[in-house]
Amino acid sequence: MQRRKILLVALLTAALPLPAAAQSLMQVYQYAKGHDAQFAAARHALSAGLEKLPQGRALNLPTLNLSANTTATRIDSEPKRGSAPAPFVRDVRAFGYTLSFSQPIYRRQNAIQYDQAGYQVKQAEAAFGLAAQDLIVRTAQAYFDVLASQDTLALVRAQKTAIAEQLAQARRNFEVGTATITDTHEAQARFDLSAAQEIAAQNDLENKRRALQQITGKEYGTLKPLRPQVKLTPPNPANMQSWVELAEKQSYTVQAQEAVTEIASLEAKRHTAAHHPTLDLVASYGYNSQTGSSTSALGTNVGTGVLGLQFAVPLYAGGSLNSRQREAAANYEKSRQELENARRSVALSARQSYLSVLNGVAQVGALEQALVSSQSALDSNKLGYEVGVRINIDVLNAQQQLFSTRRDLAVARYNTITSHLRLKSAAGSLKEEDLEEINKALEP
Repeated sequence: MQRRKILLVALLTAALPLPAAAQSLMQVYQYAKGHDAQFAAARHALSAGLEKLPQGRALNLPTLNLSANTTATRIDSEPKRGSAPAPFVRDVRAFGYTLSFSQPIYRRQNAIQYDQAGYQVKQAEAAFGLAAQDLIVRTAQAYFDVLASQDTLALVRAQKTAIAEQLAQARRNFEVGTATITDTHEAQARFDLSAAQEIAAQNDLENKRRALQQITGKEYGTLKPLRPQVKLTPPNPANMQSWVELAEKQSYTVQAQEAVTEIASLEAKRHTAAHHPTLDLVASYGYNSQTGSSTSALGTNVGTGVLGLQFAVPLYAGGSLNSRQREAAANYEKSRQELENARRSVALSARQSYLSVLNGVAQVGALEQALVSSQSALDSNKLGYEVGVRINIDVLNAQQQLFSTRRDLAVARYNTITSHLRLKSAAGSLKEEDLEEINKALEP
């Protein structure tokens, strides 16, 4: 009988749904790579950009065209009275085709456009690299936003529990006459405030989960948190100017704008080349067959072959060529200024992120020490309250300080990690391996 009960319990336990395993940062990121709509759009944009090169190459390759036609004509001829020709009715069938061939020999514009295609490919690749880095940062930011909201909610609930205990103690002390009703009212006010903060924290957590779901297309119940004793390190190299120089040189934003500037420069040259003559090798072969005509009932078969050079010189086009040349020159100057702005922007971003990491590391260290001090202050105030040298509001304030420090410490850690990712992104050196290193700092 006892064995049957044990077996029944085991079967019922096996039938229960298992709790979902906590997801790590890398697991969430890998899912985001395949389901984030913004990254998918960038991937397709890269595929489209790569097609610019074969399109540019095609401008310098030969073209071959075939055209054909067939007609059926009915001729009904009736001469005027007294005319010599006799009346007749004739059905004429005609068929023909033309095969034409053209090979550019000298077309300066086409050669420049092919060079432009190479830079358009570089622009597309840089844009995709930027999108890949952006996905890493967005995923990490959304992941740690959820963790921060979870921490806040847990701390608010822990604070609410502690206040409830303090409220119960204040009521007991009031009943026995060792405390005033003021202590009870103060504890009750803090308890009501913590209840409102709990509702706000729950709502914020739900919003952060929806933001992560937007990136991955999937809802996550549990995420792996950071290890409590994780150590954050300052940037390497520990020199702001080195990061700025890297950003100005290899940032994907700068690479993309450099390609745009080269394209604009070549566009100005292409419009200048519109004044150049063109030379093409042309050849064609045509065949026409018909059963007759309006003047003859005899059919004909005619084949015609042509081979030659076609030379053209643009002389005047209403001033449009000069206008486009001036327009392209202005656009080139515009792109040069945008390139300078891109360099300055990434340099500023690198400086800001570098300082954020340094300040974050220092802040985490200070908050870790503050957490120890806050815990000691709470313990001292609790003891003082029990012996009558502290009042209830002192304990409540110490509790508030402790939980605020814990929350600030958690947020500072998350912000420092994401700032480090943004620093590497600004320098164009952010890779999946950096995310894997952060993933190792999560609890197993």
